[in-house]
Amino acid sequence: MRYWLMKSEPFKYSWDDLVAEGEGTWDGVRNHRAKNNLAAMEVGDQAFFYHSREGLEIVGICEVSVAGITDPTDPEGKWAAVKVKPKTKVPHPVTLKQIKAEPKLADCELVKLSRLSVAEIKPDEWSLICSMAGI
Repeated sequence: MRYWLMKSEPFKYSWDDLVAEGEGTWDGVRNHRAKNNLAAMEVGDQAFFYHSREGLEIVGICEVSVAGITDPTDPEGKWAAVKVKPKTKVPHPVTLKQIKAEPKLADCELVKLSRLSVAEIKPDEWSLICSMAGI
């Protein structure tokens, strides 16, 4: 199993939207590194759901339910997408400020590649962030 962080602007698609839908398609990503991360995902992989622009915090954990699909918003069929299901809302949202303040997370893709909308999270980073979130 691999771990990820997926960013969404809450006014476009929030954690509550995913929970209400029960399963959502993670599409519209137009960055090659993020596309490669989406393409590398497998069913069962876990991802932090991160609210970007507003909140700047991890608010939930979702699970990849369908992997390896073509982005339905891409008429040319060259961009990747996955489907995710909500797993749990985190008891204590973890802010970007908290993540940046933790020296053990200095190499985290969220910190190093801050504009990346779909980032890989290493297992030790995942464990630390889960602990920070009260999980």
